[in-house]
Amino acid sequence: MFYEIIKPRVGETDALGHINNTVIPQWFEGARNPIFRLFSPDFNLNLNQWGLTLAKSTIEFHLPLLFDYDVQIKTYISRIGTSSLDIYQEAWQNGIKHVSGTAVMVHYDFIARESRPISKDFIQKLHMHLIN
Repeated sequence: MFYEIIKPRVGETDALGHINNTVIPQWFEGARNPIFRLFSPDFNLNLNQWGLTLAKSTIEFHLPLLFDYDVQIKTYISRIGTSSLDIYQEAWQNGIKHVSGTAVMVHYDFIARESRPISKDFIQKLHMHLIN
């Protein structure tokens, strides 16, 4: 599991004082950076080395997140396929899960414009973060 603390900013709230629904996908994407680093250790935007692309993203809102409290983002691997993986994420506030979601990422060669199998080395690294 990867873990990150977010300190909500005033500009991320809506008229009701909740964290705006459009902010959560950005927080989740940012919390996926450690997984991106597994596939691109130098973490640059060189297309010869960048190895993942987003295929699908779903988010489920359980409770509104509020401005005044830190948000804990928990990131797990929930499925490892031949050329794709599911990244499951949760946003917690005050010990309660408020939001969850899954991003389907494809191991992708941007030069050849096609998916590639995930190597055994990467699968082994991903297994360390697998949630049951």
